[in-house]
Amino acid sequence: MRRFWKRIGFLFTFQRSISFLKDFFVEKEVTKSKKILFAVLIIGYFLFPFDLIPDFLFGLGLVDDVSIAILLLQWMIKMAPQHLKEKYSF
Repeated sequence: MRRFWKRIGFLFTFQRSISFLKDFFVEKEVTKSKKILFAVLIIGYFLFPFDLIPDFLFGLGLVDDVSIAILLLQWMIKMAPQHLKEKYSF
């Protein structure tokens, strides 16, 4: 559970999130199929956002967006090589 909250905090430290994403996509140990999968998921979500809760609802509209971002980030962390996990303290 502690690791989950640490990952959520990581999502909100924007600079570290961008650095991790860059390293993930540049890393040679990550297979091309994983890179393509996550690129399609990330780009697809931005192009066709599926909202369970409409964004115009105060405060609640961002919950599903943040949830999907956390889900994708956690999935990427699980698939990342061990040295990337250690570099970003996962």
